[in-house]
Amino acid sequence: MFDRRLITHFDWGLLVLTLILAAMGLGILYSAVNAGGNTSQEGLLLRQLLWFAIGGGLMSLSMLVNYKRFDQWGLVIYAGCILLLIAVMVFGRYGGGARRWLLLGPISIQPSELMKIAICIVLARYFAKNFMGEGLGFKELIQPFVLILIPFLLIVQQPDLGTALLLFVIGGSLTLFVGLKRSTFWGLLAAAMAAVPMVWFFLKDYQKNRILTFLDPGRDPLGTGYHIIQSKIAIGSGQLFGKGFLGGTQNALDFLPEQHTDFILSVLAEEWGFVGCSVLLVLYLLFLAWSLSVAYRCRDSFGTFLVVGITAMNFWHIFINMGMVMGLLPVVGVPLPMVSYGGSSVVTTLLGVGILLNISMRRFLSD
Repeated sequence: MFDRRLITHFDWGLLVLTLILAAMGLGILYSAVNAGGNTSQEGLLLRQLLWFAIGGGLMSLSMLVNYKRFDQWGLVIYAGCILLLIAVMVFGRYGGGARRWLLLGPISIQPSELMKIAICIVLARYFAKNFMGEGLGFKELIQPFVLILIPFLLIVQQPDLGTALLLFVIGGSLTLFVGLKRSTFWGLLAAAMAAVPMVWFFLKDYQKNRILTFLDPGRDPLGTGYHIIQSKIAIGSGQLFGKGFLGGTQNALDFLPEQHTDFILSVLAEEWGFVGCSVLLVLYLLFLAWSLSVAYRCRDSFGTFLVVGITAMNFWHIFINMGMVMGLLPVVGVPLPMVSYGGSSVVTTLLGVGILLNISMRRFLSD
């Protein structure tokens, strides 16, 4: 029998924030693909609308089942995503120097994006069953480390180091929320600092160039430094109020690369200036704060940990993308949630929102 309390406790605030961000993202994407009268990429907007429709459908479906089912199905969901990552290595579509997409009929998906949700579920499941309130030690971290390491190695082979590292960042954020013993925290910090110089020797040439370009964009202004230099020019030229809708010259004259995906924030900054970017940032802050309030109101540890994991996923996407576009972080392929063009990113974000709404609307349940 349908429980009417699900309607009473439905989180309309979170849904409205999501719809506002989606609408703003579509508006920015429209400008990114139509500035200067160039209509060659108009199809991208229609495809993004289709992905929002698919993501909205999955968001609705994810609310129908009690979120505690995800606890029971956690390992199955994780194993399914691992199989998809393996399938990418064998059958994946090759493009842009990487094999990251899996063709499913007329559409292509990026399983590494779905893996982020799977990691949140499986880690929330593990911590809910093993957290004793005294902080985690090295022994308790072995299994979470292995759960992240397996997809990390598969994604690195695509290659997609940025997404692979995000899995550890998301897992690390959730681990810190759960709590570590003091000795474990300092031990991990020392190990990480010692490993940083060694990691350099395992990076590919293009990955090293990205880091060197981040430190000095002028070392190769027409090559690896071109993206970030043009992005800074676009952001700076927007000044306080911007040049107006469809008025961005960097975008219209095709000086700004990847303007509809990773660098779409530069389009917003050039057309709407500091004010426009501030509006988007405030919306993101409200979205993240509202998400954390769901964790605060949740009555069981699995739901709380799952909300924190999904919120951390969204936070790090926003933080890294904005830092990258402004030249504060190295350039990596991390999209801006609900704004950057990308089907798998949109579906993953909306699926995560569906889980948040699921947990919020069932907060009255005590078992």
